[in-house]
Amino acid sequence: MRGSKTIYLVDDDAAVRHALGIFLESAGYRVRGFASATEFLEADDGIGDGVLLLDQRMPGISGMELQARLRMLGLYLPVIFITGHGDIQMSVTAMKAGAVDFLEKPFDNMELLKSVKEAFRYGASKRREWRLQSDLERRCANLTSRELEVMKYIVDGKSSREIAEQLGVSNRTIEVHRARVMAKMAADSLPDLVRKVQLCGLNHSSE
Repeated sequence: MRGSKTIYLVDDDAAVRHALGIFLESAGYRVRGFASATEFLEADDGIGDGVLLLDQRMPGISGMELQARLRMLGLYLPVIFITGHGDIQMSVTAMKAGAVDFLEKPFDNMELLKSVKEAFRYGASKRREWRLQSDLERRCANLTSRELEVMKYIVDGKSSREIAEQLGVSNRTIEVHRARVMAKMAADSLPDLVRKVQLCGLNHSSE
């Protein structure tokens, strides 16, 4: 059993939960079943990394409403929608909101397994991006106001001499700030620093 690869199956149809649970567990996944979106949200032991296999039409909170609510809470799980009442507009909306796939019942189990594997790959990639983003935000927050100011000049392509003249300080002072900025941002080159500043969402322009 792949303990770290959990599939959260949310479907109000007990027969569907049972059948899919047996199949996915036989494929090596851990399956946690929920009869409603509310039951899923109220899980006592919380929700960790995994893939959300989600019925679209359910009493109470619908699948797409649950997807939106999770994003509002800052939680992310790769979503595969399953539904017996799908249409093109619904699938387009779901995919735009970040769903990995949208499968209409009845679907082939091998097709589902292919989607699940893709969802886990996608989720792993997104988690790497989030870890990088979180690290960069922490590094940016660790800059002093002067270092942040100098960094913006640096990524605008200004030389240390030009920055020193602009700020009315010595060239040596700017060199010290430049070195600290590169170290704090863990940047090994100007292009690397520019890329990281872009990922932080900072405004480059120092004008």
